[in-house]
Amino acid sequence: MNSFFGLLFTLIIGLVILIGTVVVKLTKNNDKFVHFSISMALGVIASLVMLELLPESIELLFETYNREITIVMVFGFSVLGLLLLMTLENFIPHHGHGHGEELFHLGIVSSIAIIFHNLIEGMAIYATVTNSVSMGILMGIGVGLHNIPMGMLIASALVKARVGFLKKVVILLPISISTFAGGVIMYFNSEILTNTTLLGIILSITQGMLVYIAVFELLPHIRHCNDKKSNIIGIILGILIMATSLIL
Repeated sequence: MNSFFGLLFTLIIGLVILIGTVVVKLTKNNDKFVHFSISMALGVIASLVMLELLPESIELLFETYNREITIVMVFGFSVLGLLLLMTLENFIPHHGHGHGEELFHLGIVSSIAIIFHNLIEGMAIYATVTNSVSMGILMGIGVGLHNIPMGMLIASALVKARVGFLKKVVILLPISISTFAGGVIMYFNSEILTNTTLLGIILSITQGMLVYIAVFELLPHIRHCNDKKSNIIGIILGILIMATSLIL
């Protein structure tokens, strides 16, 4: 019974990211809201890396390796994640083709990293729910909270880039079901979470991807926005959302 509920719950939590799309629709995606979404996403990503991914990857790898090797592995695989996303950019429309193309690029790059990250979260949520439903629900609520601003970021970018409905579905669907996919992986391979080295490596690669998005994608947008007050509020709100999700 818990196995079925675990899969269903990962599906529901994954779909929470679509709430961000609804928010974008209701606000009619004006320019001010786009910049606010980007600022909030930066706060979430920075907090996610510093407060969750980095400490967790170090803790996991430290169970097997000494401190020096752990630091080298975390740094090395983080750089690998950054370079991997940078390489994938060759297959995505680049900056310099107008504001719409730039936002489309941002949406795609962010989607790749989020899918990778959601797979891990789906695995963790499924494992938690199958052991304790109450703890799994609390963890899922926390994950859902920081998925909403990420959904706002991607939806804002795609709408502003005037992406067609079919292309939006092709991009948003994998993001929405990636958490569920992580649950399915755990359903058939429950021993994965016992491999601390593998999980530490995956988390390090993921944080490298997110650092790339924060530094090379989000920060340039924020720097060119004249509404500094809105940027600061967005970043602080993103940090608060992430902090709340960790508390839960």
